[in-house]
Amino acid sequence: MTIAAHITSLRKRIPQEVQIIAVSKTKPIEALLEAYQAGQRAFGENKVQEMLQKQPLMPPDTAWHLIGHLQTNKVKYIVPFVSLIHSVDSFKLLAEINKEAMRIDRKVECLLQLHIASEESKFGLSFDEAHQLLRSDQFRHFTHVKVKGLMGMATFTDDIQQVRREFLQLKDYFDEIKNTYFADDVKFDTLSMGMSGDFEIAIACGSTMVRIGSLIFGERNYNH
Repeated sequence: MTIAAHITSLRKRIPQEVQIIAVSKTKPIEALLEAYQAGQRAFGENKVQEMLQKQPLMPPDTAWHLIGHLQTNKVKYIVPFVSLIHSVDSFKLLAEINKEAMRIDRKVECLLQLHIASEESKFGLSFDEAHQLLRSDQFRHFTHVKVKGLMGMATFTDDIQQVRREFLQLKDYFDEIKNTYFADDVKFDTLSMGMSGDFEIAIACGSTMVRIGSLIFGERNYNH
């Protein structure tokens, strides 16, 4: 199947209100352009360097999503054009995004990444840390970031029940944070959870944004 055929097939399986982010890490620009021609506009990259290489080669209405761990010293490179940063996993990182966005007078949209998986290796704030961040006086003075929702990654496991529990937990966190801090904010509306292997479970649990790589571009080729 072509990339265009994969995208068409996915759109039949995914509700219209759920946004598809095409995870294009390690993929050549030709593959991104093929997806773009098929109507895909939002692309997710894990690494800042790779995003910076691809961004000038894609049409200007491409929406770039940074979905991997972001180091504070790399923030300034993507702030001018990034559409959404999914992986805000510390107060320090959010403060840096605000500082760099203020410097160029741009408001950058972000998601707080929460740690819901059993693996310690995954990044993310605890639920308590997210509360502390949102309650802090400093957060109220961040004028150049817009927190739009939450992101999380389930444990990499064949245990579907565990994956479902973790996604439902993140949906509960989303609802509580929404009701506590963003009750009147219609733009706090994004729950980014679910990837190629578990997106259907994620959507059933309330995801509004799925990050799909291999089901669009094919399995990653480790020889390249």
